Amino acid sequence: MIKYIEKYPVISLLLFVIMMLGFTIDAIPVSIMEARNFISAREMLTDNNWILTTMNGEARYEKPPLPTWLTAAFGYMFGISSVLALRLPALLFLASIGISVYLLSKELELRTSHSVINGFIALTSFYIIGITIEAPWDIYAHGFMLLALFQLFLMLKSESTSIVHSLLFVLFIAGSVLSKGPVSLYALFLPFLFAYGIAFKYKGGVLHFLKLLSLLIFGIVLGGWWYMHVRLADPETFNAIATRETSNWSSYNVRPFYYYWSFFVQSGLWTIPAFISLLYPYLKSRVIHLKAYRFSFFWTIIAVILLSIIPEKKSRYLMPVLIPLAFNIGFYIDYIIREFKNLKSKRGTLPIYFHFGLIGLLALLFWVTGFFLIPSLSGFALVRFVVTSIVLILIGIFIFKNLRAKNIKVAFYLLIAFMLSIGFLALPLAKVQAHPTYKPISEINADAIPLYHLDYVAPETIYNYGDKIPNLKTEEGFIVPEEKEFRLLTTSTNPEDIEALSHLYTIEFEATYDLNFSKNGYNKRLVNQLYKLTRK
Repeated sequence: MIKYIEKYPVISLLLFVIMMLGFTIDAIPVSIMEARNFISAREMLTDNNWILTTMNGEARYEKPPLPTWLTAAFGYMFGISSVLALRLPALLFLASIGISVYLLSKELELRTSHSVINGFIALTSFYIIGITIEAPWDIYAHGFMLLALFQLFLMLKSESTSIVHSLLFVLFIAGSVLSKGPVSLYALFLPFLFAYGIAFKYKGGVLHFLKLLSLLIFGIVLGGWWYMHVRLADPETFNAIATRETSNWSSYNVRPFYYYWSFFVQSGLWTIPAFISLLYPYLKSRVIHLKAYRFSFFWTIIAVILLSIIPEKKSRYLMPVLIPLAFNIGFYIDYIIREFKNLKSKRGTLPIYFHFGLIGLLALLFWVTGFFLIPSLSGFALVRFVVTSIVLILIGIFIFKNLRAKNIKVAFYLLIAFMLSIGFLALPLAKVQAHPTYKPISEINADAIPLYHLDYVAPETIYNYGDKIPNLKTEEGFIVPEEKEFRLLTTSTNPEDIEALSHLYTIEFEATYDLNFSKNGYNKRLVNQLYKLTRK
């Protein structure tokens, strides 16, 4: 199997993502950021708001529209209510990151086996996967940027700017800017430039670099057309949003400079190898391609430093750092594949045994989770759990077997099989753990009675409902709907508002709708009370 993977690396990386998440990712509840994207995509299709984007009928210019365009396209083809379909473009960009890491590794003159390992490390890093759900705009922005950096690397390496590479570079830069503004230029592109200069030194004449600079500017301008259009078409709203967003950089979620310095933990499965790969004095004499290792090391470290300078910090902002970190981890994995059988000191072998042994133990003990799932397991879910447990037990056994034989390459691919099994087999089991009070608001969209909301309504609620939910309350007071009968959704009961409405309407409480799928991370903003109002 490993030979086939190394023979067809691009197809293997793509199929891995499709098999791991392409059929089961809808088991994960829609996040708030996803819901915003999905609502805007739906309103592109229903209201034709492709340029002046909206959410729940109101202007939403906080994020550029390219990711939403792609989401809307898949929604048009497969159904806007299909969460699986709407997540497919993000999964394809996840795959593109793994493939780009592989291709760039090859250009760094790493062996095919080493390059494929780098690609798989990227695809199985925790936050690179998680960002597709938590903040889908990021996967597009950094996916496009990595494609652009691959083209830039080719042009820097050849000291020429061919038409094909130049055109692709411009388009990918534009795609990144049109996905999340200058974020990836700062978090991924800029540290790449510093790291390349440190590791390889810039070569070529002044004219060559002027051409590259011109291409970069052209790409940024091309990607910035939407911002200019919205600025001219709706200046008041655009300026208000821009002011609020820029002020957040220095006043919202402010964290200390060192907040990101446990960044390697975000790689999840690869936390221990990630930490060791960052021990530059230790690993620099053990890698085959020192310049390439130096490049990935400084790309990672400089990216963390640049992100640390920004006062506003969130864990998900670290996602682009995991891309160069995947290269870095790959150097350590390649080293232990080559040399583990020759290592004698416990300092060199203990982290390896601990890393692979821990994953093997988790695989062996997966069946224990059945004691917590038993009340929910029946029918096909029970069959799935049994099959998953058997597969993971076998993977765990083979991990320990190959670890004992010091066959690290096979053990590595067994870790990849572990991730594949979790995504393909275990992930759907999340559906059987529904919270007892879980009640989707989509249930009330079957009749023709219009729905309004009184105060805050979560984006997840609006998406789940399947249509816009107009606000009944304004700064001036209440809007009096034309309908004699309508429903009202509210997250909290405000006696003053209810009393004001009771003068005009007979108010009848109908039900509580709760979109919290599980007890973990229970969020009150996803709980709504539904009332039926009839004009007196």
